[in-house]
Amino acid sequence: MRRRLTWQAARLREVRDETATARTLVFDVPGWPGHLAGQHVDVRLTADDGYTAQRSYSLAAPADGDRIELTVEAVPDGEVSPYLTEVVEPGDQIEIRGPVGGWFVWQPASKAPVVLVGGGSGIVPLMAMIRARRQAGSSVPFRLLYSLRDQDRRYYAPELRQPEPGLDVAYLYTRATPPGAARPAGRITLADLAEGGWPADFEPDCYVCGPTGFVEAAADLLLTLGHPPERIRTERFGPTGD
Repeated sequence: MRRRLTWQAARLREVRDETATARTLVFDVPGWPGHLAGQHVDVRLTADDGYTAQRSYSLAAPADGDRIELTVEAVPDGEVSPYLTEVVEPGDQIEIRGPVGGWFVWQPASKAPVVLVGGGSGIVPLMAMIRARRQAGSSVPFRLLYSLRDQDRRYYAPELRQPEPGLDVAYLYTRATPPGAARPAGRITLADLAEGGWPADFEPDCYVCGPTGFVEAAADLLLTLGHPPERIRTERFGPTGD
């Protein structure tokens, strides 16, 4: 039976800067029911005059008792993300509702190899899957293709630099490449997925997350490579990124 979702108080415990415009926020949520890697939550802010604003954000880490993590990118003219990235401080309280979603999830019991394809902040739920794999001590092989504008926009850079058995990471820069990069800047291609992912006959589970246009393009490329639709799971967000 599905649990009815209700709003819960979440108190900010810790903040970590990811880029110049994104930060990870660690919240304590007493009574949190737990979640799966890939799920998201609704965040609600209430102004002094009673006005409320609500947005959805992916969970950035696997379940850890009453603690959850969100990574939020500041969106110009946004109602929620500027507060979360520039204003809120440890000790402050917001409202959380979740977890939400049951299709775009990875569970440690799965034995299929995994292809993760993230565009921009679409890396967030994919990072939760990587961390869930590590937490569970799983040996399932993961391959991550992370598309982003330039190296200054990399989320979780120190963590992804650390070698991890069974995890391969490829960066696909679309605007500017770092010195020594072999791949020229450009959007994701069939060759990127053929070289950086798993062949379709390996029967991998494919997770694609990012802006709508990116997700549609990547999913079409995976289909072209022979991956069956039922093994391609997608999560997308609109132009604002919220």
